[in-house]
Amino acid sequence: MSCALLLLLMSLALAMGTGAAVEIQRPRGVPLSKRQFYEENKPFTCLDGSSTIPFDRVNDDYCDCRDGSDEPGTAACPNGSFHCTNAGFRPTFIPSSRINDGICDCCDTTDEYNSGATCQNTCREMGRKERESLQIMAEITKEGFLLKQQLIHEAKRGQEDKQGKLTELQGSKKGLEEKVEALRTVKETAEDPEKEAKERHLKAWEEQKELIRMEKDKTRMAEAFLELDDDADGYVSVAELQSHLELDPDSDGSLSETETQVRCLIFLPNQSLICDPECISICRNLEKEIGFDFGPSAEFAYLYSQCYELSTSEYIYRLCPFNRVSQKPKFGGSETNLGLWGQWAGPEDNLYSVMKYDHGQGCWQGPNRSTTVKLTCGKETVVTSTSEPSRCEYLMEFTTPAVCQEPASLDEVLHGHTEL
Repeated sequence: MSCALLLLLMSLALAMGTGAAVEIQRPRGVPLSKRQFYEENKPFTCLDGSSTIPFDRVNDDYCDCRDGSDEPGTAACPNGSFHCTNAGFRPTFIPSSRINDGICDCCDTTDEYNSGATCQNTCREMGRKERESLQIMAEITKEGFLLKQQLIHEAKRGQEDKQGKLTELQGSKKGLEEKVEALRTVKETAEDPEKEAKERHLKAWEEQKELIRMEKDKTRMAEAFLELDDDADGYVSVAELQSHLELDPDSDGSLSETETQVRCLIFLPNQSLICDPECISICRNLEKEIGFDFGPSAEFAYLYSQCYELSTSEYIYRLCPFNRVSQKPKFGGSETNLGLWGQWAGPEDNLYSVMKYDHGQGCWQGPNRSTTVKLTCGKETVVTSTSEPSRCEYLMEFTTPAVCQEPASLDEVLHGHTEL
């Protein structure tokens, strides 16, 4: 722990434990940052420069300045504000209309100096609780940031592995295409020109029938591909195959990933369909995944192909990052699409703090559903809440270590939370 941090904590403890701290004198209701404008025995100039008055007219319960700056400690000016020093806690401002209204707004009770209200100074206790809360938040941020570093390291290694795998598969595909072309060339050059005319005609007829059969097979395969491609994105994912149990080879009621891979097909130009279990939903998925924006250091890559659920009294909400958001009734009913992955939508200085999912299922006589996902720092990856602030527009709160920033020192966290 740094010397500066130790000194800060010791001074805070001293102020809370002994009450020995000295408050710098200034007129009631004036913040420390504006004390230099309120010098006794000198005329006071309104902070908006509208007029200058004798200092004894400051806080005399009569509003002389248009901006209300001559009455920081009374309720005389309707546009005035009162500064609560709140030593031991956070300073704050309240409207001057709340001064001496019988309700304690400042934790140090200074707003009720002449109302007769019974108030207790709760600043030290509130400050203690806030410092405990800030300490906990600092620890969470620290642990989350360490996890983020691991995620970045794993993402870098994973991206390298995926790029290598994609390069290998693309090479295999090219080799397969070359092999098919070589076989076709051998077949064409191997025809015996001296065969009997009958054999040539018979062979040609058989070949024609085979081409017709292959064309029919290709058409059926293409139709089947379109049927399996549920989201019409140009490729069939493992999840899409697994939703068609009629393809189950062992009739056990489910399709394993291995069973789906042997049904993957690729189209070669001007050729028949060739089975390549190593490429589709592998090649296309790798290309798609490598092209995603997973953050400045790919720290969000671990969320890809994962889903996180939140159960409420009525619904089960499901967030699949970089894919979709859905809602399903707990007691029967169909699933509702609340939006498909759109883009990062945070502010310019914090782009990766918000995810936007749009083009969801249409509302009755309304727009298509959409979901905004706000990301906050946490040690765990979990959906913490969901709501519908406006019709067909949903809001999710999602914690993940991927958004944790390098933690500030405790003295920076506490800076500005106390004023003496």
